[in-house]
Amino acid sequence: RYAYNVAGAGFDAVVAVVDSAGDTPALHAPDGLLARLAPHTPRVLLAVIPSYAPERPSMLPEPLRGPAFSSYAPEEVGWLLQDLSDVTLEAPTEEREEAIQSGGAHYAESLPVEYQPSEQYQELFHAALKESAARIAQAAGVVTETVLAERSPRPVLVSLARAGTPVGILMRRWAQHRHGLDLPHYAVSIVRGRGIDANALRWLAEHHDPRDVVFVDGWTGKGAITRELAQALEEFEKSDGVTGFSPEIAVLADPGSCVSTYGTREDFLIPSACLNSTVSGLISRTVLRADLVGPHDFHGAKFYRELAATDVSVAFLDAVSARFPEVTDAACAQAKELLATDRSPTWEGWAAVERISEEYAIHDVNLVKPGVGETTRVMLRRVPWKVLARAGAGSDLDHVRLLAEQRGVPVEEVDALPYTCVGLIHPKYTRGATGADGKAVTR
Repeated sequence: RYAYNVAGAGFDAVVAVVDSAGDTPALHAPDGLLARLAPHTPRVLLAVIPSYAPERPSMLPEPLRGPAFSSYAPEEVGWLLQDLSDVTLEAPTEEREEAIQSGGAHYAESLPVEYQPSEQYQELFHAALKESAARIAQAAGVVTETVLAERSPRPVLVSLARAGTPVGILMRRWAQHRHGLDLPHYAVSIVRGRGIDANALRWLAEHHDPRDVVFVDGWTGKGAITRELAQALEEFEKSDGVTGFSPEIAVLADPGSCVSTYGTREDFLIPSACLNSTVSGLISRTVLRADLVGPHDFHGAKFYRELAATDVSVAFLDAVSARFPEVTDAACAQAKELLATDRSPTWEGWAAVERISEEYAIHDVNLVKPGVGETTRVMLRRVPWKVLARAGAGSDLDHVRLLAEQRGVPVEEVDALPYTCVGLIHPKYTRGATGADGKAVTR
């Protein structure tokens, strides 16, 4: 910034006129233009006018909704994704694992083959749902009441697809049940190592106040996605100049102590973790691959219409929502109690993962998946090495034990484990590391 013919001119005042883009910290710095003008005139006035920014119509499409995309009702969630249902993306689990660990591919570039649960496993799911529906309902109530009290009286729920989406719907239903609110709810993609879908953020910023947006996930493991979101939002603010999005995730369960907005910090079985798309609106994991997702596209996902016969997505939500009336008082009391306590994250889960990674000579925290939900994902999607189970874990691990038996994976009981269980992905996986039956893996 320079100003000429000012010194010694005897002006009564100098008015500096800048546009909003020029109203920078440098302008106000001790050696900036305003400070340099001050010795030469009795008064320095600053006038800031808005920068010209031509309005451009959004090129981003409207959210996808059921029944055209997902088995959820259209008002339950809008998916800020593109439909890749006609693209073949599935790869055998062993091939995916080898490609991911060798650095030849990112996990978001392909999809695992959808696990088809046995009759015995489906029975376990329904038994777990019956047993835990009230506990999940209460946790959903607690986290929703906390959000309404602390974050916004009319939040915009944005779930992280896909594990966060059933929880986002439950929170939306609770707000309707308890407060008569009709909250908007969207699902967006976030990919470890690649960040959140920036185009989804742009769409949200165009249609809502970012300060009202509350990101929702199902549970925390070691907190990798929590950190990923914080970093991604920081980068988005720098690239797009959009402020207001909070990186604080609201979750149903926070066993890793990674967030301050949660329904519970217990590590228990959330039945929606037991299955894949058939409890998530028949939607796949999200996909991010350069030949399919361009710079102006949303990330992608598939709608598995062909699995409709085994879909329990709405049944899960209805079973939990049906318990809202009986847990309302307890949930509200618990939320009130939590609001008055220090809920700062301790990150004890991350510390435990680092310790386990070294103790078992894995040396990669990404291959250590703590908690019931994450362990289940390992068993369904990855090549598991072993499962560490807290001694006396009980029925919360029935489904994990069944999957371990089916895949020939040892379950090792461990004392003083901060989680109910921890799933370990095979640390040096190649197809040669599988057992003779193609399932078991050994150290």
